[in-house]
Amino acid sequence: MKKIILIILISSGFSCLAQKQLNNLSEKEILASMDKNATILLENSKANSVSIGIVKDGKTYTKHYGEIDKGKGNQAVNNTVFEVASITKLFTGLLMAQAVTEGKISPEDDIRKYITGSYPKLEYQGNPIKIKDLVSFRTGFNKDLPDNSKFRNNPSDTSYLGFKRMDESYSREKFFEDLKTIKLDTLPGTKFKYSNGSVQLAAHMLENIFHKSYETLLKENILSKLNMTSTFLHPDKNTIIANGYNGKIQMPMLSDNLWGAAGSLKSTLGDLTKFIAFELNTKNKIVLESQRNLLNSDSDFNGYFWDGIQVDDNGKNCWKHGGAFGTQNMFLAYPERGLGISIIVNISNEKTANALGNAIVSLSHDLLVNENRKKEIYGYKISNNNVVFTYQHDKALDASLVKSVSIAGSFDNWSPKDQKYQMVRKNKDTFELSIPKSQFENDKVRMFKFVINKTGWVEAPENALNVENGPDKNLLLKIE
Repeated sequence: MKKIILIILISSGFSCLAQKQLNNLSEKEILASMDKNATILLENSKANSVSIGIVKDGKTYTKHYGEIDKGKGNQAVNNTVFEVASITKLFTGLLMAQAVTEGKISPEDDIRKYITGSYPKLEYQGNPIKIKDLVSFRTGFNKDLPDNSKFRNNPSDTSYLGFKRMDESYSREKFFEDLKTIKLDTLPGTKFKYSNGSVQLAAHMLENIFHKSYETLLKENILSKLNMTSTFLHPDKNTIIANGYNGKIQMPMLSDNLWGAAGSLKSTLGDLTKFIAFELNTKNKIVLESQRNLLNSDSDFNGYFWDGIQVDDNGKNCWKHGGAFGTQNMFLAYPERGLGISIIVNISNEKTANALGNAIVSLSHDLLVNENRKKEIYGYKISNNNVVFTYQHDKALDASLVKSVSIAGSFDNWSPKDQKYQMVRKNKDTFELSIPKSQFENDKVRMFKFVINKTGWVEAPENALNVENGPDKNLLLKIE
C-alpha cells in the first residue's frame, strides 16, 4: 500500500466507534458511479468495451460502454456472449459444495476415493490430499496439468499460441497419464498454488460422484435452476462470442479438450447478474458451503475455488478473476451487504487485472460507504498515559468470521502480523489495544489502519476527521 502523507490538521483526544450504515443510494447515484468508474477503466485498461453488472439489495443494474470492435459502433448489450474463463471455477466449486451438502462426499475424504484408477503417489509422507485441500488450491501438486510452466515462466507476445496449441492437443487420456507422474512437494492443505488441473480433476470426480457428465451437472443444477439460458460450456456454431483483444490484435478463444471445468464457460452479463444474486443468498446451504473457511484459516481463505475470501469492515468478501486471451472479468461478492459486482472488459494483457481490480474496489466503495454521522476522531483515544485503540465491528455482520484485528501503521512497518499490535477482543464485536504514549513521539503524525484477519484492510469511515488526503485514506495519530 502506498503511504502518502498529506496531513489534515486534527486535534488530539477523543475516540469514536463508527459503524457503517448501508448506502441507500438512488438508482441515479448508482448509475452515476458506474459511469464514473467505467470512464476511468476504459482509459486505464485501453479496452474497447466495458460491461458492468451490479446486484445491490436485490435489485440489478447493468450498463455497457464503448464498443466491442473499434470503429464499428457495436456496443455490448445484456445478451452479448463473452468468454468468462476462470469464473467457470466457481460453478465447479458449487457442484462440489452441493455434493458435500447432499452427503455424497465429505471435505475430509481422500480425493482418490473418487478418481478412476490407482494413484499411490497422490499423498505426502502418508498424508493424502483431501477434498478440502483440492478445492482450496492446496493439493501440493508440483506442477499443473497440463504443465504450461515454460510459457508462464517466459512470457512473450506469442505465449498465447503456445498455450493454445498445448490445450488443443491435450486429451483426457494424457491428463490421467500425467496425473500418475505428479509428485507432492509439500503437505496437502498448507501451500496455495493456483491450478487449472485441480479443477479439471474435480470435474472428473463429480462425474463419478453423480454418475452424470460434468456438462449435464452444470445444466441441471445451476444453469437451468438460475434460468441462465445464455450460458454454455459448448455453444452451438451460430452463437456469436464477443471479440477480445490484447491491446494490439484480436485474440483467439481458449481451447479445452478436457472437461472445461477450469475456464470454458461463455456467458452474458444478464446471466452473470443472476449468478451474482445466487452467490449473495446467505440462506442457501450450497452457497454457504462454497464460501466456507474449510481449512479454518486465521486470515484469508478460498472456499471452493475462489481466488480469495477475506473479511473486512463490510463482512465477508469473495473475489474471482477470469482471464482469457482477449477478455477479462472481475467478480466480487459481499454477501452480508447484499452487494455483488461483475465487470467485463474485452482486453487482456499484463495491465488489465490491476485496472479491473482498481475499478471494482472503487465501485464497491461508492456503493458501500455512507456515513451521516458527526465528524470526529476515529479509532483511538488518549487515556492517561496510554493510547487506546478501539475497533468495533458492525453488529449487523457475522462477528464469528473475525478471528483477529491488528493495527498496521508507519510505526510497525505496516505489518498486520506484528505481535505487539494485535488487538484484544473485549466482547463479540469490540477489539481494543492500549499502548503507552511513550512509544510514540510527541507532535509527530503517524499513520495506521485496522486489519481484520491479517488481510482485510479496514476503510476509514467517512465521518473520521483523522484521515490523510492521500489515495489510501490512512488514519492519522498524533500525540501532543
